[in-house]
Amino acid sequence: MSRKMWVPAALVSGILLLLGAILWLLLNRVESSFNPDPVSIASASLEGLREQNRLTVFSASYNATVTTTLTKLGLSARKTLIMPGTVRYEVDLAKLKADDVRWDAQDNTLYVELPAIEIARPEVHIEKIQTYDDGGLLIAFTDAEDRLDQANRKKAVEELATQAKNPLQMRLAREAARRAIRHSFALPLQAAGVEVKVDAFFPYEKSRYSEQWDLSRPIAEVLAEKKQMEDME
Repeated sequence: MSRKMWVPAALVSGILLLLGAILWLLLNRVESSFNPDPVSIASASLEGLREQNRLTVFSASYNATVTTTLTKLGLSARKTLIMPGTVRYEVDLAKLKADDVRWDAQDNTLYVELPAIEIARPEVHIEKIQTYDDGGLLIAFTDAEDRLDQANRKKAVEELATQAKNPLQMRLAREAARRAIRHSFALPLQAAGVEVKVDAFFPYEKSRYSEQWDLSRPIAEVLAEKKQMEDME
C-alpha cells in the first residue's frame, strides 16, 4: 500500500474508532435510562423519608380510670377521674441512616432496619373527662379538690401511656410501620419498572436477618463504587 493510500485508511480507522466509542457511550446511556438503578432510587426514597422527620404509623384510643384519696386532720376525701385519650405511635425517620438500608444484588432485595417505635405523649380528650367525688368537708373547705384533680390527671396520663405499651398494640404499630416503609421504598421502584423485594425489620429482630445483613451492602457503599467506576470511564 502506498503512503498516499495509507494515510486516508488510518484516518478512516481513527474516525471509525471514535464513532464506535461515541456509539457505545450513547447506547450505555440509553440502556441506563431503560434499566433504572434500584440503589439510586432507594437512596432518593431514603432522603425523602428522612425529610418527613416523624411518621405516625398507628394510633389508638384508651380510657384511664384512676382514684386518689387524701387524708388530712382526721378527715378524708376521694375523687375518681375517667380520662379518655388518643396515643400516636411514631417512627423518627431522621434516625434512619444510609447504613440502615442495604442492597442484596443476588437476591434482588432491599433490607431496611427501622428505628424503634416511639409512643407520643397521650392526647387527652378534655371535653370527655368525667369526675366523681364523695363530697365531704375537706373538698368543701380546703384545697383538697385541686390537689386530688392534679394527682388524678398525672396518674391518668401515666395510665394512658402504660396502656399504649401493651403487646398487642405495639405489634399492630410495628406491622403498620413495616408496611409504610416497605411501600415508601417499593412504590418508586415499581413506578420505574423495577421489581425488587423490600424487607423492613426492627433492631430487636436483627438476629433473624444476620446472614442476609452480612451478605448485603449499604446503599451508600454501592453508590460510591458506582460513581468511582463512572469516573474511571
